[in-house]
Amino acid sequence: MLVLGGTQSDLSSNNHCSPTGSMQALMKRSTVKELLTMKRQQKSTYSQDGERKFKRARFQSPSAGTTENPDWTFQSLPPAPLHHPQRRPEASPSSSSSPSPQVKVTLFHWQIRHEERKVERLSAEQLNMQDEDGDTFLHIAVAQGKRALSYVLAEKMCWRGDVDVKEHNGQTALQLAAASDQHLIAGDLLRHGARLGTRDLWGRSPLHVCAEKGHVATLQSVWKFLAEKGRHVDVDMLNYEGLTPLHSAVLSHNAVLKDTRTLKDPCLFMLRELERKKRTYAECVQILLLMGASFGTRDLKSGRTCLHMASEEANVELLKIFLDLPTLLSVVNAKTFSGNTALHVVCSLANPNVEAVKLLLRKGADPGARNCENEFPSQLAPDGLAGEKVRQSLKGQHVSL
Repeated sequence: MLVLGGTQSDLSSNNHCSPTGSMQALMKRSTVKELLTMKRQQKSTYSQDGERKFKRARFQSPSAGTTENPDWTFQSLPPAPLHHPQRRPEASPSSSSSPSPQVKVTLFHWQIRHEERKVERLSAEQLNMQDEDGDTFLHIAVAQGKRALSYVLAEKMCWRGDVDVKEHNGQTALQLAAASDQHLIAGDLLRHGARLGTRDLWGRSPLHVCAEKGHVATLQSVWKFLAEKGRHVDVDMLNYEGLTPLHSAVLSHNAVLKDTRTLKDPCLFMLRELERKKRTYAECVQILLLMGASFGTRDLKSGRTCLHMASEEANVELLKIFLDLPTLLSVVNAKTFSGNTALHVVCSLANPNVEAVKLLLRKGADPGARNCENEFPSQLAPDGLAGEKVRQSLKGQHVSL
C-alpha cells in the first residue's frame, strides 16, 4: 500500500487497508493544486533541538513492516539513471550468490534504490489510478519535487502504463515539471519517454509553459536532451491562441518591459527583480532560437511575427537579437494581415522610439512600404517632437537620440 502523505494512524481504518483505499486517501489529502501552492511556502520546519526536518513520503507494503535504514554501501552498484526507457536486466541466481566488491554510490542512486523498495509491489492498474482531479502517483510526486520517487514511478509506468497520463487540466507529468521548473525531473521524464508534443486544455506544450513563465533551467534541460539524442521537435507548435513558444517568450518580455516603464517610484528591489525577469525571458528567447524556433512565424490572429511583437513595445533588446539573425532579410519587411510591417508598428506608437526606428532602417526595413490602408510608416507617426524625429529618421536625416 502506497501512501505519500499523512500519518501512520491514518491507515488504521478499514477504508485504507487496500491499495485502492490508500490511493483515495492520498488524493483527498494531496492534490497537485495544493502541492504546488505548498511549494511556494516554507518547505521545511525545525524541531525543538534545531534539527531540520523535511516532508517525507510514507509507504507501507501489505506484507512488510518497518523498513530498516540501508547502509550507504551496497554489495553491487545500482544502475545509473537511464538515458532512454530500457528494462533493467534481472540478476541471475548464480550471480547473486557470488560476493562482489563493495562500491560507494551517490546519494541519488541510494534514493532510487530506497524508493524502488517502497513501490515494487505496485501493479500497473495502481500506477495508472487517478483521483477526482485526474492526478496519478507520478503527478503528485512531480508536484512535490521528489526526483527519485518520480524517476522510479516513471520507469515503472513507461513499461506498465503511460508516462503521459493527463490530469483534469490536460497536463502530463512533464508539463507539471515544466510549470514548477523541476528541470532535473523534466530531464528524467524525457529519458523515460515523455513527449514534448502534448497539449493541455489551453493548447500549450511544455515549451509554451517554460516560455510563458521564464523557466530557463527546464528549457535548457529540454534543449540538452534533444541535442544529446539528436532528436527534432516542433518548436513552432501553436497553442489555441495561435502563438508559438517563441511568441510567448517575446510577449512575456514585453510585459516586463512595460511594467518597468510604467511603475512610479519603484523601490530598488523591484527594479532588480524586473531586470532579472528581463534577462530570464531574453535567455528563453535565445534558447528557443538555438532549438530552431523561427522568429518569422506568424500568429493566427493578426499575422504578427516576433519582430512585430517586439516592435509593439519598441523592445530594442529583442530587436537587436532578431535583427542579427541570418534569416533577417526574409522577415524584416513581413506584413501582418493588415499590411503593417515592423516599421509601421514602431512609428505608430504614442511615444515612438527613434533608436528602434534607426535599428530597423539599418537592417533593411523599407520606409516606402504601404499597408492595407495605403499608408507609409511616416504617416503613422504621431504629432509632436518625437513624431518629427521619426519622420526625419525615415527621410535619412541625422537625428540625435
